[in-house]
Amino acid sequence: MTTEPNGLERPWARVPSWVGAALRPELAGSTGDIIAAVRTEVSDFARPMTGRFGTRITEGVAVALAQFLDLLGCDVPLVDLQVYRALGQLEYREGRTLAALTSAYQVGSRTLWRHLGASATARQLPPEVIFRLAEALFTYIEELSAASVAGWTSEESSQTGSAQTRRHAVVVLLARRPPAPAAEVESAAAAAGWKVPPRLAALAVEDAVAVANRLPGAIGADLDPVGVVLVTMPDIGGWIDRVRTALRGQPAVLGPTVAPAAVPRSIARAQAAWPLHRAGQLQPGTRDPLARSDEHLLALLLAAEPELTTELCARALAPLRAMPEGAAARAEETLRAWLDAHGDITATAAALHVHPQTVRYRLAGLRETFGPALDEPTSRLELTVALRTASDPGRQAGLGPLDDANFPLDGK
Repeated sequence: MTTEPNGLERPWARVPSWVGAALRPELAGSTGDIIAAVRTEVSDFARPMTGRFGTRITEGVAVALAQFLDLLGCDVPLVDLQVYRALGQLEYREGRTLAALTSAYQVGSRTLWRHLGASATARQLPPEVIFRLAEALFTYIEELSAASVAGWTSEESSQTGSAQTRRHAVVVLLARRPPAPAAEVESAAAAAGWKVPPRLAALAVEDAVAVANRLPGAIGADLDPVGVVLVTMPDIGGWIDRVRTALRGQPAVLGPTVAPAAVPRSIARAQAAWPLHRAGQLQPGTRDPLARSDEHLLALLLAAEPELTTELCARALAPLRAMPEGAAARAEETLRAWLDAHGDITATAAALHVHPQTVRYRLAGLRETFGPALDEPTSRLELTVALRTASDPGRQAGLGPLDDANFPLDGK
């Protein structure tokens, strides 16, 4: 038995050629039964037999049956598979699923086999020929089905790629500065099959296209330095949880919600916060993959001018550098707690787990170190910012670990 170049055998070559001629008149009425079975058992094909659909399915079944009978007894390959590949492409364009397509072939082959088994010619065939005929039929249908599946998946890949190209173009257009004209955006969105929402937000995330595909109404594009998903802001609650679900654990930053003309601002904000979030600087100690840029404006402001931020920290915390290492660490701890408590001695003591009188002793030492800066609003703001800038401000300021023995302000 000859083997096809693709590895499939040609079992129809082992069936006597006279079998095809004898079966032809007996199977003349099977075309209608095959079509009826497919329409009954496969819901996607349960349509009126009118127009192009009716013509195509009737001709497809009739041609496939005639070709099969012609192949019996012939050691030749299937050479006209392009017809069935094109059929698969058309099935995708018309919205039928791959499962429906393969099911149609399976139902058709079973129905035809029942007709073969009931024919007078088949009942007179020796068992070995019956087995060869069955093998020939199911191998033949398998090849037709494989060609249609290849056509269907090829069309899906082509259409998906084209659609994503158009969606990518929409995201790029909306990100443009100055903003693109609304008419141009609407036209590009219509070509991509997307409706521009009245309010949306940019989501900075690495796997933007995949995340967008998991969010209703969203489109995504792989931009530089990180991908962007434009998320539609629905009127119903719980949308932020759907965004988190779509991320599947990936870190992402959500920009502010804006009108379409202001999308560049939302994208810029999300992308600026992305490296900070990726480095764990926006939400340290949390497992939430999603950061909202509007909640981290101070961090973004400081990151926008790193040289100025470094200079501010160095100047504001300079008095600590003149202190012994351990004393500086304790002073910093006290200063941070006092500023966080807005100068409330009792709250500061509770945060430090010490007596309020201890806090007063320490503050007296801090006032000697920092002078009037602790009472001047701008200086206090600079100190607060400097202490919050780094994830480990003590190391940034050149301070060492806590050391009770070296801190003379304890009062204990």
